[in-house]
Amino acid sequence: MSKVLVINGPNLNLLGSREPHIYGSTTLADVENGLRAQAAELGLELDCFQSNHEGAIVDRIHQARAEGVGFVIINPGAYTHTSVAIRDAFGGVAIPFVEVHISNVHKREAFRHHSYLSDIAEAVMAGFGTLGYGLALQFVASRLR
Repeated sequence: MSKVLVINGPNLNLLGSREPHIYGSTTLADVENGLRAQAAELGLELDCFQSNHEGAIVDRIHQARAEGVGFVIINPGAYTHTSVAIRDAFGGVAIPFVEVHISNVHKREAFRHHSYLSDIAEAVMAGFGTLGYGLALQFVASRLR
């Protein structure tokens, strides 16, 4: 069974209550539960991780290699625009990943238009709301087959 890791970065633990006009009312628990059910249907093993701390995210990416994770889905939150460390972690473990953003970052503030991850990601999902996670998982399943 192929292993998939879903990583959510800073402030995503506040989904459902944080700026619902941008991020909607779906909670992170709702997203994770939906992904677990979808993964089971797709024959994938899924683990979820959220942290507000950059180093913890880097450590989790490193750990993923030791666990035999075949693909990562990551919403790096604000670290998208600032973290060379997360980029280097992906380079160091050579695990393919999909970058996910709930909002369309290109319709937002100019500083959100640059990602340190997009050019090394297998795919980028932005602006699909929380539906983007499920679409990313479908893509991952197709790649792992």
